[in-house]
Formats: sequence, C-alpha cells, structure tokens
Amino acid sequence: MKKTKRHLRILGTRGIPAQHGGFETFAQECALYMVKRGWKVTVYCQDTGGGPITEDSWHGIRRIIIPVNRSGPLSTITFDWRATCHASKEEGIVLCLGYNTSLFNIRLRLKGIPTIMNMDGIEWKRDKWSTPAKIWLYLNEKAGLYISDHLIADNPGIAEHLQSCLHHTPLTTIPYGAPFLQAISPDPLVQFGLSQNDYLLLIARPEPENSILEIVQAFTARPRQHRLVILGNYSKNHPYQKSILDAANDHVIFCGAIYDQEVVAALRYHCLFYVHGHTVGGTNPSLVEAMGAGNAILAHGNKFNRWVTGPDAARFFQDEPECLAKMDELLTSPTTIVSMKEASRKRFLEAFTWEKVMRAYETCFNRYLNENDQT
Repeated sequence: MKKTKRHLRILGTRGIPAQHGGFETFAQECALYMVKRGWKVTVYCQDTGGGPITEDSWHGIRRIIIPVNRSGPLSTITFDWRATCHASKEEGIVLCLGYNTSLFNIRLRLKGIPTIMNMDGIEWKRDKWSTPAKIWLYLNEKAGLYISDHLIADNPGIAEHLQSCLHHTPLTTIPYGAPFLQAISPDPLVQFGLSQNDYLLLIARPEPENSILEIVQAFTARPRQHRLVILGNYSKNHPYQKSILDAANDHVIFCGAIYDQEVVAALRYHCLFYVHGHTVGGTNPSLVEAMGAGNAILAHGNKFNRWVTGPDAARFFQDEPECLAKMDELLTSPTTIVSMKEASRKRFLEAFTWEKVMRAYETCFNRYLNENDQT
C-alpha cells in the first residue's frame, strides 16, 4: 500500500452541514478539526434531483455535491457508488463511515488508495432489515474487513466482534464524541410545559431494538409526578409506534423530531435522567451526547452501553420489570442521581470529548502519509 498526501476524503454520510444523524455530525466535526490541522478535506454530499456533480466550499471544507434522482435505500447505494468513483480519481486518504456499501471500495483498493473504515455497529443483526437487506449488509461487513487498509471500532464490543473473523487488517478502537454542555439556558423547556429536573428524556428511533415500548410501559405502570419526554416522529399507522402511543398516558410527552440543537441541548441538560434502551450497536451517539450533558443514565445492560457509561454513571435493566424497578429506585433517590451525574461528566471528559476523539483519528491517518507530508 502506497503512502499519500494530506488530503482526507470522507465518504458514507449524506454530507455536511450535519442535519441527519450521528455520522453526519461526526463527519462535520472531523472535517472542521482536520482543516484546522492543515489538511485538505473533501466531504461527499448527497442531493436530490438530476444534473452533474458540482462542488463548493463550506468553512474551508471542499464539498462534492452528487445529485441522485432516486429514493429510499437505492438512492443511498447510487450516491455511494458515484462518490466512490469520484474519490478513486484523486489522491489522498479515504475515511469511509459505515460498511453498508463497502464492496464498492474494491475500486479504491485497486487504485492503491488508503481506505480507513469506521465499521459502525453490527448492522446486519438489526431487526428492522428484511432478509435480503441483512444478507447485503452481512456481505458488505465481510468485504469491509478485507478491502479496507485500517478498521476503526467505536466500542471494545465491536472490536471483539471484528477480531473474531479478522487476521491481518489493522484495527483501532476510537469512540464517538460529543460536545461538553455547560450552563445551558432552560428557556426552551417552556414551550413543552417542562421545568428543570421534572422529566425523564428518551431520544431514539422508534424501533423494537431500542426498547421504547418496554420503557413506556415501565413508566406508566405507576402514577408519576414526573414526565417522560420522547423525541422522534410517531404515527398510529405504524404498528410498533401505535403500540407505544397506546401504552402512553398524559405524563408521556411526544415532542416529535426536533432539529434545533439549542432546544435538544436544553432538553438533555435539564432532564432528571436519560433513558437509553438501545440493545444492539456500539458506542451510540445519543448516549455519548447524554453523558456530555452530564446526565444520569438508565440504560439497557448490554456490554456496549456498560462500557460507554462505566459502572457509576448508569443503572441498567434487561427487561420491562427490571426497567420499572430501576426507574422507581432513581425517582426516589435524588442523592443517587447527583452522584451519577458527577460520574457521567467524569467519564465523558476522560474518553469522549471531540478533541480526544479527533486526535486519535489523526494519529491513525498519519500512518498513511508520505514522510514529507507528516507534521
């Protein structure tokens, strides 16, 4: 594998500025950090419609804008293919976020372009995918293991999974990051009829693997003085979402999808504690963001979540009865919540600040530079 120049190309997201989710936020933070460190950075951005590929600049970052005249998963596959083809014609390092179309990276491999892949979670195990989609994702996970020059796992649990079928590709564990929130105004709470520390917060896609129904049923099993605030879009036309809406009572507030980051930050910062029901995946961005807000955590007790929070910032549950018991315990133990919040901040500052995360990524990138390009 050849060495290359200080040019980072980021593939695998819808692009920047971030508007859609964790990987877009990561791409934005990484690009801004690397530009400040003197790198040329290109981010591939998906647009709708037809027409030619264009480019512009955003905060010193080169954006390659690729229009796609399709919808659904096919639009993402088409975008990834066109982005990979474009990236294969230029020099530099490629950072690919996620392995969903890693088979396309054979093109980069044949050109000798160093490709670093963040392997994300174990996507093919998620219940939401159909059998054909699971097969596609499984094949692409295996392709990513062997086509990439370097793998990134965001959690030791993911690293353990990858190492079980990996022989020679270098692997580094680097978690996701988030901002550290301090002195956030409570003013945005007023629009929801909330005040500081009178509510629990849950931010997750409404999917069975995120335990939302179990959490809502545990919360509504007792009369509560507090509220449970849930972000995300819910519809009675969707069977699982309908079951959640039907299980809720007047103390469960569905706020919809909120994209105003000041509002989301205020909701995080001022909640009594954060509830995280994700059962699969690695280091979940929403959980790290909750810790960046200094939240006490009630989380599903899988190995991924336990590593992120450590033992002192969270209480854990495996099912609805245990969720109910731990929820009751926390709602009647204000001193416990205070100590958990302190532990959450400490754990966050030890491992999950953007500065620490990006410094680790740059160390990884530097392994693939020409000697006269390293600093």
